[in-house]
Amino acid sequence: MNAPNAGRAGPSPSKTWLTALESAGRLTADKAFVLADLIDRQAEAIAESPALIGRTETLSYRGLAALSRRYTRWALSQGLGRGDVAALLAPNGPSYFAFWTGVSRTGAAVSLLNTNLRGAGLAHAVGVSRPAHLVVAPAFRDAATEALALLEAKPTLWSLGEAPSSAGAKPLEAAAFSGEPLDFTAFAPAIHTDVALHIFTSGTTGLPKAARLSHGRIMSWIGWFSGLMGAQPKDRLYDCLPMYHSVGGVTAIGAMLAAGGSVVLRERFSASRFWADVADSGCTIAQYIGELCRYLLAAPPSPDERRHALRLICGNGLREEVWTAFQERFGIPRVLEFYAATEGSFSLYNVEGKPGAIGRAPPFLAHRFPAALVRHDPDAEAPARDQDGRCISCETDEVGEAIGKVSAEAAGAGAFEGYTDAAASEKKLLRDVFEPGDLWFRTGDLMRKDAAGFFYFVDRVGDAFRWKGENVSAGEVEAVLAACPGVKAAAVYGVAVPGAEGRAGMAALVPGAGFDLERLAARTEAGLRAYARPLFLRMMEALPATETFKVRKQALAAQGFEPSAGDAVYWLDPQAGAYAPLDGAALERIAEGRAGL
Repeated sequence: MNAPNAGRAGPSPSKTWLTALESAGRLTADKAFVLADLIDRQAEAIAESPALIGRTETLSYRGLAALSRRYTRWALSQGLGRGDVAALLAPNGPSYFAFWTGVSRTGAAVSLLNTNLRGAGLAHAVGVSRPAHLVVAPAFRDAATEALALLEAKPTLWSLGEAPSSAGAKPLEAAAFSGEPLDFTAFAPAIHTDVALHIFTSGTTGLPKAARLSHGRIMSWIGWFSGLMGAQPKDRLYDCLPMYHSVGGVTAIGAMLAAGGSVVLRERFSASRFWADVADSGCTIAQYIGELCRYLLAAPPSPDERRHALRLICGNGLREEVWTAFQERFGIPRVLEFYAATEGSFSLYNVEGKPGAIGRAPPFLAHRFPAALVRHDPDAEAPARDQDGRCISCETDEVGEAIGKVSAEAAGAGAFEGYTDAAASEKKLLRDVFEPGDLWFRTGDLMRKDAAGFFYFVDRVGDAFRWKGENVSAGEVEAVLAACPGVKAAAVYGVAVPGAEGRAGMAALVPGAGFDLERLAARTEAGLRAYARPLFLRMMEALPATETFKVRKQALAAQGFEPSAGDAVYWLDPQAGAYAPLDGAALERIAEGRAGL
């Protein structure tokens, strides 16, 4: 049986783009109109309509506006304003959104901290944000106290909603402050050019960086996404992504509130409860990231998986090998895939629903999405340059690094707002790319563009490697491995081999029912060039991942190919022509250069 909305045609691409353009224009016209103002306006129009729905807390538009204003008054009571920073460490929930919209209204920035960080990692995040105040939920108070002990400059620690007996932290009780309309003559409220948030990169290749996100950028994003989704007051969005990231905590929620709809917030993703929760909560839109869809597709069939009322899923990272199977199995009428970086200078949207594509910029909007692909030097991990020192544009379907033009005139979603660390910002910029003096933002993503202008994600720059003098795409190899029966998850990366140039391919696999090593060997031989076949396989119970399911490949690569406790490792033995256990004798052959790799 199909889902209730299956088969319903979406709007035409041209109408979708026009709706988004108009929506973004409305929300960015007034440079003093920020998200907190939008909430106030909606509270006047649809006061008792549900806005944010959590498991234990639900806020109507009136309630959200009042709570946001209470946090504004707390911030003002602490002297926070333009140029100041407050940090937040708390779980997903309606109050989370109310806090940052309220505090950022003063002109101060709110640094959204990853709730999985502990110790030195959390101390680093606080340190690069340099907040005057650190506000934490009670469950994170001990972690915050331990992290602050590692810092010389310590912010004032506050505990949300706790009584004055909170050891080592001041209590922050929103109810102690008025939720009535604000007197805007008493302070200078935020405008579009002010920094609203610090949002951290995922940290898959090193310590996370804090990207700056302005109010203008937020309003532009909200306008685009609300229009692209065709959001309506009757819509309800399911959001189980971390609210300390821009997708789960800013864009999706803001887009729905702009339309007068509602958002169901969950603290975390659960593959076993997802479909029942989506159906029971009456959601019409769901937010995704690619790995979330992989987990759902790998889960056993459930009677709940097709009783939902979804008309659309919106997100990023949905690979072609998952897209069609996911849409068909679960009866999803429309997929809206997009590409954007929190700090990037361009975005791409796949409004046509072309499986595997991350999007394109239609010709009439190309000036708003100034993107290019340039040839990449994998050894230098940087764009290649010609004899004149200029970057080289890629041909159709040629893989290169995606870059976005940085313009002094650009604002909102088209600007590069950088990081709190000036040196980190400079590393992301390319100068004199196509002409003297031009400036472009490096995405660090390898893509290709087809003849119709659709972009396709291929790899992260650090994921591609060279072996036998050839460039190997980790993404290409992962796609072949993921299609093998019994492979629940796969991550491919390069590892150094004694006496060999470049890096040999290695795959970390999570085997499941039906996994067969001989069949996998046959599939890789048939589907990959010889130099791209993984030489080493590490069997794991689960892949190390970030909170948004990005695999920590740096941690895997650091292990090399030697077996470690609990992991079985195999190698592609040239003599046997098959994968065999990597035992002591094999390691000795490799170390002495007798393996023939």
